[in-house]
Amino acid sequence: MRVMSYNVHHCRGVDGTIDYARIAEVINRVSPDFVALQELDSATARNNGKVCIDELASATGMFASYASAIKFGGGSYGLGLLSREEPLATRVVPLVSSGEARRLLVVEFEKYVACCTHFPLKGDDRVASAEVLCEALQGCEKPLFLVGDMNCCVGDPEQQLLARSFKVLNNPADATYPSVNPEECIDFIYALDNGYSCETLKSEVLFGDSIASDHLPLYVDVKFERR
Repeated sequence: MRVMSYNVHHCRGVDGTIDYARIAEVINRVSPDFVALQELDSATARNNGKVCIDELASATGMFASYASAIKFGGGSYGLGLLSREEPLATRVVPLVSSGEARRLLVVEFEKYVACCTHFPLKGDDRVASAEVLCEALQGCEKPLFLVGDMNCCVGDPEQQLLARSFKVLNNPADATYPSVNPEECIDFIYALDNGYSCETLKSEVLFGDSIASDHLPLYVDVKFERR
């Protein structure tokens, strides 16, 4: 499978231009089985009433799933997932945040489960959210991938907590933020340790795509099988 993560900054690039086609071109070039997207506007004033996830779904030919986190600008703001396969079911899990509300989007497919999240800015909130997330995903019997902007780095307490249940699939040595002169890896792709072995065949951050968003996109090719 090819799994992709992309914080799209409501499709506004570092040049200040909102450009759905530019984001879609990156996704189409990678051609993932699914891509987890963070910072999506839905019918907000700053995006002229456009629904980001629908614009990207139309331009990529993929199925769209969306989770609103907060009301914003006459619409909403949240995260989503584009997939080649039509989802069987979706659910949204509230996370812990003393600031802007955060969510976990869980999307089930025939042979796997894909999760998208955007963790809070405060460390204590991230630790509490990691605990909620691990509890919410317990008992899943399909291969499960957790993807998102975690707002923290390998070695931080919340990452150590996640490491009890998840394996990091991307290379944390490849920085993802900011997109211009990146300094740290805060975007991650994980696999749940629930009876499947997952081998990363390729991990890549697209350093050439530094203008479309303030985060760099990344993807992994992963092989998984039941142990």
